[in-house]
Amino acid sequence: MSALETGLVCAHAEVKAEIARTDTKASLLLAFVGALLAGVWTVAKDADLPAAAVVVGGAGAVALVAAAGVLLWTVRPNLGGARPVGFPLWATLTAEEIRTELGTDRRAQHIAALSRIAVAKFARLKRAVELICGGGALLIVAALITAGGAL
Repeated sequence: MSALETGLVCAHAEVKAEIARTDTKASLLLAFVGALLAGVWTVAKDADLPAAAVVVGGAGAVALVAAAGVLLWTVRPNLGGARPVGFPLWATLTAEEIRTELGTDRRAQHIAALSRIAVAKFARLKRAVELICGGGALLIVAALITAGGAL
């Protein structure tokens, strides 16, 4: 196997693994945000909260809901846009066209397309984490307001 061949195989596997890792992280964070929102609702629905705590806590909950939306967008299937390569393209081809397509080495195109998908997923994951941290901080402030220990 040539150096180019080895490099293509490794790069293709690496970018696919990066997408899988990002999707796994996003899925776990989505479960965490859901549990956190359920907990906040359970605690807050029957509590007599000061107006300031309701406003700050509501902003925190909105940030968490926004994070959930970003996480859902992160794990949303992306088939490669207007010019797909690999799997999504195969769905449009006949058996003979698939044989012809697989006879050509398009791994470099696959790596480029998958890399763009991975970078977009990573950026959304980063944004969701920022929203979760902001929402969590606001919920902590709301809890402190309710406890009478702040503001």
